Amino acid sequence: MNWDDLRIIAAVRDEGTYAGASARLRIDETTVGRRLSRIERALGLRLFEAADGVRRPTRQCEAVLAHVEAMAAHAAEIGRLSESLEGPVGRLRIASTNTVAEAVLSPRASDFLRANPGLTLQFLTSSENVKFSRWEADLAIRLRKPEKGDFAISKLGDIELYYFEPVATEGEPMLCAYPDELGAIPEMQFLRTRKARARCVTDNVRVIRNLIRTHRAAGVLPEYVCADLLGDRRLRATLLPRRRDAWLLVQNHLKRDAATRVTIDWVRACFQEMARE
Repeated sequence: MNWDDLRIIAAVRDEGTYAGASARLRIDETTVGRRLSRIERALGLRLFEAADGVRRPTRQCEAVLAHVEAMAAHAAEIGRLSESLEGPVGRLRIASTNTVAEAVLSPRASDFLRANPGLTLQFLTSSENVKFSRWEADLAIRLRKPEKGDFAISKLGDIELYYFEPVATEGEPMLCAYPDELGAIPEMQFLRTRKARARCVTDNVRVIRNLIRTHRAAGVLPEYVCADLLGDRRLRATLLPRRRDAWLLVQNHLKRDAATRVTIDWVRACFQEMARE
């Protein structure tokens, strides 16, 4: 059962013949008859009776047509939906780490969506990179510059990093580090200078943050998750000399799309606002 077949029922009712429905829908007359037969078999109903060369709907057909007409009305409303919405219309999939979505994008998403009623954002959050080359996302935010590919790459900004350690603790604080596969990031390069064994290894920034808040652990955090820790007098915060880059990836075929352009500007504004806080 599909919408194209159901439209044929209404066309035959309105025109009275297969030939009339064929001309109205611009499909072959034999196709009209074949599709109607298929619907009748599927429903177990007879839809039309021939009388005086005219196809007249049966009582069961009238019941089916009531639903078809309701569906047609809904289809027309969907077609007019974009006319009632101000600004660009579209659905954008944004891939990022959990922490970027939670701390940078989502706190600012409400105002953006309210100002753009025709837009829908889908956040794809994971510690693993989506397969951008397979169009699993429309936009992606990466904290390491990606290799060149069939997409547009632009820099969003630099993210400050802080090393936190307790001011006073019994013995050495528990060192939190990231997995070995992230060994090239500035956080890990700095932690290697501490010459201490990592007691907690995770790629989850929130886990490290929660451990640091116990005042018994040390670790490196990006600026967008540590505002409250910077004011904690029981912690010593050291600004790292190196920063972390943030990059925006955009599918090439969307670069000139109005909805995408508005969303790109919003993502950039999110990072700029985060840097000013």
